[in-house]
Amino acid sequence: MKLLYFAWLREKIGLSEEDVVLPAELVSVADLVGWLSGRGAGYQAAFAQAKLVRCAIDQNFAQANSSIAGAKEIAFFPPVTGG
Repeated sequence: MKLLYFAWLREKIGLSEEDVVLPAELVSVADLVGWLSGRGAGYQAAFAQAKLVRCAIDQNFAQANSSIAGAKEIAFFPPVTGG
């Protein structure tokens, strides 16, 4: 699965994208965020305020309880404001 990171998430993690093989027990966005947070200090910092992080699964907005089954790409980004 391809994971994409934008803005300050990319800065904290140090990557704009990565390909990962996820453990089978991860079924939701929240599960994925929890797993990512355990991968190191940069990930932990990026997801420290997980409620501020937005997510898209295969370019469709998703919620924390959204299923990640069958996803090819998951993107994480901060809230977007207009102006």
